[in-house]
Amino acid sequence: MARAIWSGVLSFGLVAVPVRLYSATDAHEPTFHQFEEGTSDRIRYQRINERTGAEVAYSDIVRGADVGGGQYVILSQDDLDSVAPGQSRSLDVKTFVDLAEIDPIYFNKAYYLGPGSDETKKTYALLRDAMADSRRIAIASFVMRGKEYLAAVRADGDLLVLETLFFADEVRNPRDQIENLPGRVGASAAEQRMATQLIRAMSTPWQPSRYRDTYTDRVNKLIKAKKNDEEITPASKAPRPTNVRSLMDALQASLDATKAGGSDGKSRAAAGRTTGRRPASPRTGGAAAGKATSTRSASSTRTGSPARSASSGGSSGGAGGRRGKTAGQRTAAKKATARRGAA
Repeated sequence: MARAIWSGVLSFGLVAVPVRLYSATDAHEPTFHQFEEGTSDRIRYQRINERTGAEVAYSDIVRGADVGGGQYVILSQDDLDSVAPGQSRSLDVKTFVDLAEIDPIYFNKAYYLGPGSDETKKTYALLRDAMADSRRIAIASFVMRGKEYLAAVRADGDLLVLETLFFADEVRNPRDQIENLPGRVGASAAEQRMATQLIRAMSTPWQPSRYRDTYTDRVNKLIKAKKNDEEITPASKAPRPTNVRSLMDALQASLDATKAGGSDGKSRAAAGRTTGRRPASPRTGGAAAGKATSTRSASSTRTGSPARSASSGGSSGGAGGRRGKTAGQRTAAKKATARRGAA
């Protein structure tokens, strides 16, 4: 079983629920070491006393705050714990809110929150089920590793999930960071409509398992290829920005590809346009021409007139027979008719 990274008491009102905090996520990035270029010599970092040049053990290091003028206030962990002794082991619920009210930008990192012991399962389950029934989440604060956190605690099935939140003053104003944010742009109604259609066509239910860190996969393949002295295949370049003049074409092509099922759909659509179909007239286009042909065929069927084929043979007196005679044959027939009349 995983080891808890924090333990304390979740309190709301006069109710106190012992809980333990566990990591909910796991990173899979490859681990790199540092080397001097051109050698196999590892780079090491040491904690050095800048006055004596001697290495200092981590256990002998304390923290100091710069107060200006080259002066520092030295603080030990005991000093830090003394200013909030209760908070370091208390997850204090401030209020309950609707999850939809929280802007996702405030969410930071997720943790699992389990019961503190088997004896406290009842109070843990009571809080969990009450939050689920009320469809509310708890906003709480606690201190961990020398830092105070704001947190959202919510029910998720048979457990509680804690997600740390950024404080309001930790979230930057986007207009202070981005100078060229556009307002309402002069997009045409057709462009707006087609962009909306593309979003709807690309919309699917959220399935986390469909997505993977493909960059890490490629880095691992790169490491393996270099280890085995194999050829390295570079990744494709990033797409070029869409030109404003070709925006409608790009939107239409994207919409068509999405409806057709991606690149395979594109290939099938292209193949369908070149398999035995007559070229559409410039004025009607392929779809209109196909529709007109279908209408004519249906009309012929409804009226009982079988469609004639230009290549089918007919009687010599029929229209197909007359069209099949050459000019010389028609002249010879006229002369024979005249001779019979004279006789």
